[in-house]
Amino acid sequence: MAILALAGCATPQQRAAEKDDNLAAAGFVIRPANTPQRQAMLRSLPPNRIVQRAHGNTVSFVYADPLVCNCLYIGTQQAYDAYRRYMQQKQLADEQQVTAETWSDAGWDWGPWGPWPWGP
Repeated sequence: MAILALAGCATPQQRAAEKDDNLAAAGFVIRPANTPQRQAMLRSLPPNRIVQRAHGNTVSFVYADPLVCNCLYIGTQQAYDAYRRYMQQKQLADEQQVTAETWSDAGWDWGPWGPWPWGP
């Protein structure tokens, strides 16, 4: 539960920065919005969300970050798949941590529920 509480306390900038790090680790390429064309593209995309874009026969995944880096993260299908795998593994690890913390609560008394694990 502590993990969920801490995650809830993170600022939008902290959450976006963590996502930026995860995208870069998965193989997304960072492109600063340092030209008028890139600025326009950044403004045209939903902020802090991954969107799929096709260009000819190529499919790219684009993440616009106007908050932390004022940049675009552009990834291939392989980079997107790596990002999704990492996020699923992270979610599972977070859930396992919460479960472990819940079950380690010494104050929890199974007595009223009868003999563990089947009850009276």
